[in-house]
Amino acid sequence: MATLPVYRWRFAPDGYATYRQLRALGLRPGGQEVAAQVERPRRRRGPLVAYLYRIDLAKPVRPMTPARWAALAKANAARRICPECRRDAGYVIPSSLGMCPACAFPDNAPEGASWNSSPHTAR
Repeated sequence: MATLPVYRWRFAPDGYATYRQLRALGLRPGGQEVAAQVERPRRRRGPLVAYLYRIDLAKPVRPMTPARWAALAKANAARRICPECRRDAGYVIPSSLGMCPACAFPDNAPEGASWNSSPHTAR
């Protein structure tokens, strides 16, 4: 196995890009191997490493199909539904709570709040 060329931070030659930079250009690596790497030194730990791909070998990003759009919409909708009260919160539920804030903190709800009308809240 050949060793990869290693460049210092901000000193990589033209013609190379990271995965995110390729994506911003509307490209993907397309099965090519990592061509080089960039290292950013840090004081007390090992360097940060970013892998570089050749832009000339990159392929265009595949377009989204209707089935992929539907699957993405379904996955995002599932992140909005509270597992406790089974209602759509209207936003992505925080993973730190695991449920909507109304279910997580039923005692902090103001009287008559519309978001506190879950079926398991004592009245």
